Amino acid sequence: MNKKIIALIIAIIIVIVGVSVWFITSNNKEESTNNSNANTTENQKNDETQKDKVQEKPNDNKTTNDKKIAIIYFSATGTTRKVAGYIKNATGGDLIEIEPKEKYTDSDLNYGNDNSRANKEQNNSKARPEILNNINTDSYDVIYLGYPIWWGDVPKIILTFLDNHNLKDKTIIPFCTSGSTGISGSLSTLKNYNKNVNWIDGKRFSSSATQDEVTNWVKELSY
Repeated sequence: MNKKIIALIIAIIIVIVGVSVWFITSNNKEESTNNSNANTTENQKNDETQKDKVQEKPNDNKTTNDKKIAIIYFSATGTTRKVAGYIKNATGGDLIEIEPKEKYTDSDLNYGNDNSRANKEQNNSKARPEILNNINTDSYDVIYLGYPIWWGDVPKIILTFLDNHNLKDKTIIPFCTSGSTGISGSLSTLKNYNKNVNWIDGKRFSSSATQDEVTNWVKELSY
């Protein structure tokens, strides 16, 4: 075989090898580009998903805890005042006392005397004892309303409070203190007296009520 033919064969082989190398390299580059694009697209999807999750998170955390709470109470002997303080501790709400213009003395609260002040008021459907202090309820969403049980019912000064304030559509949670009488009679009086209020069935506490007992009740209400 002469040298010219050998040189031609070698040249052909070099060309074939070069074309093969070029083809393989091009395919690898294309695959690499496709993989890179795929990864970029997937990463973008993951980023968008994460953004969606971040945006949705605040909605998942919405609760009723942003409602403004007041604990408004009347207490002639201090028993209801103590329970009201426990509710303040459990809710962080504002504590407001209903102060009678004429304070009640021990003789006023003598239930054995038909002529005592408390007995006369409770037996008079029109009695509305005056309140000394100004109470602003406008900014509150939820009101815990506390009172002692007098003759199985709310003291008339509580009705004075209801008369003096626009409580329409507010949520009111009554609580009372007594030796043995339950809250049902007073709750019925309140619901019938003002039907524009969202009344929540409340609870009676004894003089020996504890912070834990009151806190557990507040937690059950979820307000």
